[in-house]
Amino acid sequence: MDSQYKKLVPCIYLYRGNAVKDFRDTTVVDTDPVQLAKFYSDNSADELLVFDLSDGDAEHEEALDIIKKICNEAEIPVTGAGNVHRMEDVKKLLYAGCKKAALNFSKQENIEITQEVSRKFGKDKIAVCYAQLETILDNRALIEEYVGELILVRASILRQSVDQWDGEARILTLLPEVSLDKLMEILSFPAIGGITGYAIDENVKELPAIKSLCQGYGIKVNTLDSAFQWKDFKKNEQGHVTVVTQDYKTDEVLMVAYMDEEAYETTLRTGKMTYYSRSRKELWVKGETSGHFQYVKSLTADCDMDAILAKVSQVGAACHTGNRSCFFHEIYRKEYEETNPLRALESVMGVIKERKVHPKEGSYTNYLFDKGIDKILKKLGEEATEIVIASKNPNPNEIKYEISDFLYHMMVLMVEKGVSWEEILEELAKR
Repeated sequence: MDSQYKKLVPCIYLYRGNAVKDFRDTTVVDTDPVQLAKFYSDNSADELLVFDLSDGDAEHEEALDIIKKICNEAEIPVTGAGNVHRMEDVKKLLYAGCKKAALNFSKQENIEITQEVSRKFGKDKIAVCYAQLETILDNRALIEEYVGELILVRASILRQSVDQWDGEARILTLLPEVSLDKLMEILSFPAIGGITGYAIDENVKELPAIKSLCQGYGIKVNTLDSAFQWKDFKKNEQGHVTVVTQDYKTDEVLMVAYMDEEAYETTLRTGKMTYYSRSRKELWVKGETSGHFQYVKSLTADCDMDAILAKVSQVGAACHTGNRSCFFHEIYRKEYEETNPLRALESVMGVIKERKVHPKEGSYTNYLFDKGIDKILKKLGEEATEIVIASKNPNPNEIKYEISDFLYHMMVLMVEKGVSWEEILEELAKR
């Protein structure tokens, strides 16, 4: 996201597997923090802040597992905070999928590791939580060089902070419930990078309206800003434009529908795919009845400006029949080998998963699963060695065969440990 945008960031306080009210009040507000994160993500939130309030190592490990699931489900950047004492804790949060890890500067040990973790993971991956103004003023040089964002956890010193902090790192402030006028005033301060906490959590469904209000006040926020106006499109005789909708991760074609001007503007304003229903002759917010919303990832016009390709995050099924895609009536199929690398790997992975759930007698895959993790690791090590040996051979075919063997055994390990290709590719994309 453009660093000039002011962010609206919901906050989850994670305690014993639940989302609770705040630091001091452990009243449960949601027993499924992962789905709560998805709800926030689906409703125009810019990022998500998660505080781990767990006690003890066992609870902390459980919290990290939940944070990992949150990062997988929430299609927005996540900042992880709480229970950070050393570099290893920062690494665990980032490896769980968090875009940033927050250091609590009320703890001297966190101040002391700032330089080390920033050099290791990058300044943009490090945030600092503070509750006393002196904390950031006394450590100004350290923050300027090694910290990407400040998180104010005590709203009572907000005015002091915006008056006295003029560093590059902007402040994300926790706020209680405030009026819209007060919200606009706070967001207008140059030192403020965004708002989080109760003020956002309780108004998530209103975020599109709040962002629209921000724009009216001249405050830059992250919205679907279109490069084209409706008048730029070539419409059919009914004044509609054809829309082809794809899954943004897999490129699977989900459906074809139509937009009129109101549907186009509503899609841009809400971030939810909205069409014009020709049969009902009315605006149609996809998922409004079924809950199977489509959240916009990108909109692209074709060369003639008479069709739109929408890439979306699809909730549930796109088709009214319950099928994932509307395209399921096979007319003709000629056998061919799948050459899309990801699809080919997913296909092999699917077979391995099937063997684990439904063992097949005589299956080598089941032999590996039966022998357990040590056997799988032994074979993986052997295949890695074979790649090294084959690489000394001038014939590249040998490398191809050995890498294929290695990838197969690696996928057996991935299934055994519950790791998906999606997680691997997401991790690679971060590097």
